Amino acid sequence: MSGPALLRGRPVLVTGGAGFIGSNIADRLAAEGHDVHVFDALSRPGVERNLDWLKQKHGRRISFTLGDVRDEDSVAAAATEAEAVFHMAAQVAVTTSLVTPREDFDINVRGTLHLLDALRTSGRRIPVVFASTNKVYGDLADLVFKLEEDRYEPVDPEVRAHGIGEARPLDFHTPYGCSKGAADQYVLDYARSFALPAAVVRMSCIYGQRQMGTEDQGWVAHFLIRALNDQPITLYGDGCQVRDILDIGDAVDAYMAVWKQIDRVAGRAFNLGGGPANAVSLRQLMRHIAELTGREPDVRYDDWRAGDQRYFVADTRAIRAELGLGRARGWREGVTALADWLASERGLVRDPIRLKVPA
Repeated sequence: MSGPALLRGRPVLVTGGAGFIGSNIADRLAAEGHDVHVFDALSRPGVERNLDWLKQKHGRRISFTLGDVRDEDSVAAAATEAEAVFHMAAQVAVTTSLVTPREDFDINVRGTLHLLDALRTSGRRIPVVFASTNKVYGDLADLVFKLEEDRYEPVDPEVRAHGIGEARPLDFHTPYGCSKGAADQYVLDYARSFALPAAVVRMSCIYGQRQMGTEDQGWVAHFLIRALNDQPITLYGDGCQVRDILDIGDAVDAYMAVWKQIDRVAGRAFNLGGGPANAVSLRQLMRHIAELTGREPDVRYDDWRAGDQRYFVADTRAIRAELGLGRARGWREGVTALADWLASERGLVRDPIRLKVPA
């Protein structure tokens, strides 16, 4: 753990620290005794609640800057005083990137470059862990899938057994894929060209407490919120798309492990998701939500959206073997816990939802 120990006593910076994943990382850091600097533009509706929760839970351990990663001076001031950086701030929706691609670029690429160059010129080795995405692999159109009941499965037995690995060629689709992919590559190259202790985590679908799900991003929480409020849910495509969903607790474990072992993994990119054991189609999730709520969700269908993958399951063997991560939480248990939290958070029910989870 020589990397994180280099700058002991300084706060750990979490850009986008009021967001879903960022606030959970900030919570873990503070719980482990670190001072945490949350840097966030608070542009996403509802994230103020996450910030208030962090402050109430951890008090003086949490400091906050209302800032935008497009503001180079503000980013540099925060970054150069940090012990380490978790760079979570981003424009996160494919749909938004198609409407405002320049803004998407400015936040995801230019904002990341502001951060990287501040770290490069700081005169100190400040670790950075970057949140990337499975969208860097494109729509996987060259893979052959077959429809089995209500889910797509790859024909290739290796992909079916393990998922998509880091050796998969990059193939950016949509402005969002391009901007996150470009930032991903900048982080890796700064590690290579300037010996910056930096690593990349290419996430599949993360879900869990403090997720403000919308139709454009955070779909597991979004589906649950709509169902709990007895509102219609729109599935784009046929609903047989498969994703490997990962509970936020497991995702935070991975991010913390990357930081704590940054000297060994600097310059590497890892795929992170629930893996084949947590691969679920949208239709399967709908059935589970019906069990949780006791009623069938009002599901409607619309055209496929740009860049949507019929299947993405992360091959997590590299990150789990390299960092010694434990087994991921089962998706049924995790989604049930999220439903409980959302219901309680929104005052929808008093008693926790209970489901007999298959062994």
